[in-house]
Amino acid sequence: MRFLGIGDTCDLAAIYLRLVEEGHEVRVSITEPLCQDVLAGMVPHTADWRAELDWIRGAGADGIILFENVAHDRGRLQESLRAEGFHVIGGSAYGDRLENDRAFAQAVLTELGFSTAKVWHFDRIPDAVWFVESQPGRYVSKLNGPGLGAAGTYVGRLDDGRDLRAVLAAQARQLAGEDTSLILMEHLDGIEIGVGAYFDGARFLRPACLDWEHKRFFPGDLGEFVGEMGTVATFEGTDRFFDATLARMETRLREGGYQGYVNLNTIVNGEGIWPLEFTCRFGYPGFAVLEPLQAIGWAELFQNLVTQSTDRIEVRPGFSVGVVMTTRPFPFIRRYVDEPVGLPIVFEGELSEADRSGLHFGEVGTVDGQLVTAGYHGWTAVVTGTGATVEAAKSSAYALANRMVVPNVRYRHDIGDKLLGGDLQRLVDAGWLPQGAR
Repeated sequence: MRFLGIGDTCDLAAIYLRLVEEGHEVRVSITEPLCQDVLAGMVPHTADWRAELDWIRGAGADGIILFENVAHDRGRLQESLRAEGFHVIGGSAYGDRLENDRAFAQAVLTELGFSTAKVWHFDRIPDAVWFVESQPGRYVSKLNGPGLGAAGTYVGRLDDGRDLRAVLAAQARQLAGEDTSLILMEHLDGIEIGVGAYFDGARFLRPACLDWEHKRFFPGDLGEFVGEMGTVATFEGTDRFFDATLARMETRLREGGYQGYVNLNTIVNGEGIWPLEFTCRFGYPGFAVLEPLQAIGWAELFQNLVTQSTDRIEVRPGFSVGVVMTTRPFPFIRRYVDEPVGLPIVFEGELSEADRSGLHFGEVGTVDGQLVTAGYHGWTAVVTGTGATVEAAKSSAYALANRMVVPNVRYRHDIGDKLLGGDLQRLVDAGWLPQGAR
């Protein structure tokens, strides 16, 4: 098969490498100049993805285009390519809006009958500051727009909102002259849990997955929101939660021309399920964490999506734990912090086939045959482990992570601890997970 990857920073590097390992042809378009070294010497790059369309078309049903992100009106571009007869996996304009326009997403969820947190939309940050001054309380602020999901989020801690007002004022100064809209959402206590599934343009492929993300930089959920530092996931016993949440979006996604992976993040507490936000693309490191639980390769999965040939995905039981291995300049980017790349990546001892299946390289390349760090985020790799229990999967993941030797590598050592500390049992007691899940 032939695959053409289109994105800015090569977010799906691990998928491209797996496809090459499976014997498929892959070409990747990377628009960010500081990421041209990602997958250097490992996967062919193309300077102009449009020049590759005849190459994809020449493969007929075996040619697939993969879109990585929701920036730059990529959803509409995908729709136009589908109209020309290309097989495209990624999302749609509707999906872009669900992720980037948070107030719109909450309105859709309300229309579908979900219990949603109160949300206030503002076109200007100073208007949000005035609101918190007039109605003090704990809120979560989220800036709208691609690339702002983690960096532009702040969870208020003080009941009078003083901390949030200060943060918003600082953001207004930093973004002076930019038209930045945002939402304020009432703060909810509970267990954060995501539900995700592949959508083939007409229906979801079952089973869905459940995931528990660790979004802050440091252990103990300290430090800045950085997107994700690690995740626990499972496909087992997920039907009830999926049916109560994401499955209700099926008609809307079909009408919106969506085709790809979609995730809905929620808060679960004694009052029910509270949906928070959508991820309408392959989440990083989500796709890497799911891979070991998928009993088929990426090429077969993608072919199932574009041909709409099945409503099932063959999966393995148990849990997967993923740990994000980062290097500097993470959590910043090299556009703002001049940090050198090219650090060597080596491993203690020989890697078995099972070890290699747990390695999902991100911003890496090769120099003179040596695997090295690359790119501009510092997302070097995701290391995964699987097991019948969260504890077993965690032990497997960290056994491999501890063997990855990179100068100054940083990663969290507590992925899964909150689940093991009681959250998993609370979800079992509430009936959202099957008895015996541990």
